[in-house]
Amino acid sequence: MAAVAAFVGTAALAVILSRAPARSDASLSSELTSRACATSGLEEKLGLGGPAGTGMLHTVGIYYTLEFTNISDRVCSLQGYPEVSAYAGGQAAGGQIGGQIGSVAIRDTSVRPEPVTLAPGATAHSVLRVMTDGPVPVRNCARMTAEELRVTLPGEDRFSFVPVHIAVCSAGGRASLSVQAIQPRAGLPGHPLAPGP
Repeated sequence: MAAVAAFVGTAALAVILSRAPARSDASLSSELTSRACATSGLEEKLGLGGPAGTGMLHTVGIYYTLEFTNISDRVCSLQGYPEVSAYAGGQAAGGQIGGQIGSVAIRDTSVRPEPVTLAPGATAHSVLRVMTDGPVPVRNCARMTAEELRVTLPGEDRFSFVPVHIAVCSAGGRASLSVQAIQPRAGLPGHPLAPGP
């Protein structure tokens, strides 16, 4: 029953995201015709936040979008799943790096990986689900607040830190994050993220 609920929730979110206005500068491509985007050429942030940074609440968790904007002067491409893990904080703010919290995000395979071409200034996104909170609480979850996410692009060794303020499970082996393949355009325009209390 839980698997069915998770599938229905993911399908519903996919429908919502598919209604976001298309952008001509971030598009799917049948093949990679440009070089892969480098971490240094992208600006990354967490989007789809409510007025208190609560994200989009659903029965199977809280959804955010990881936004990837091409800040270089060249066209580049992304394809696949970013590697995402929660950290206690420090690096994004220029301080000492905190420790990893819980497990690396598992892959949500409901969205098929396709090449995404980003013109300069264009944005792509990946849907991040946090399964800590929601109407159905995660069992055996020792909650901690993550102050940043460590994000590694597909095929890249370099990683970056994205400031956040979200609750995740700290229990070893407990996966409280899942991430979809990178998709074209911004997730849901007009939903900036504000830090939580």
